[in-house]
Amino acid sequence: MATNHDHYDPAYLSGILREAKTIAVVGASPNPARPSFGVMRFLLSKGYHVIPVNPGQAGKEILGQTVFATLGDIPDPIDMVDVFRASEYLHEVVDEAIALEPRPKTIWSQLSVRDDFAAKQAEAAGINVVMDRCPAIEIPRLGL
Repeated sequence: MATNHDHYDPAYLSGILREAKTIAVVGASPNPARPSFGVMRFLLSKGYHVIPVNPGQAGKEILGQTVFATLGDIPDPIDMVDVFRASEYLHEVVDEAIALEPRPKTIWSQLSVRDDFAAKQAEAAGINVVMDRCPAIEIPRLGL
């Protein structure tokens, strides 16, 4: 069933954020001024297992977490992929997520990141999609 990506039911978002334990942050940056750094720090503070993904930082650490080059390099199952890449790259992240076994339950793209075709692909593969939202905004808003 396709989701209305113009409006998300709070129960849909809450369910995703409650169920997720391991979150891969694609486009994670070691720069404290970057939004991905702040969101990663916030998610870690909320008890999530956060795995940074950035090919240029692979093997290094961001906020004490080992950075992987690709989703496929992560040895642990991923519940949610949080995407800090431009909209035109979202389909590549979706393709990579679909290739994983097991697949992540959710692909979440950050503010201003939206690709409805990529969302349809992910949903057809059984993956929940949230676009143009930030978990660091939604978690407090939903009282989680």
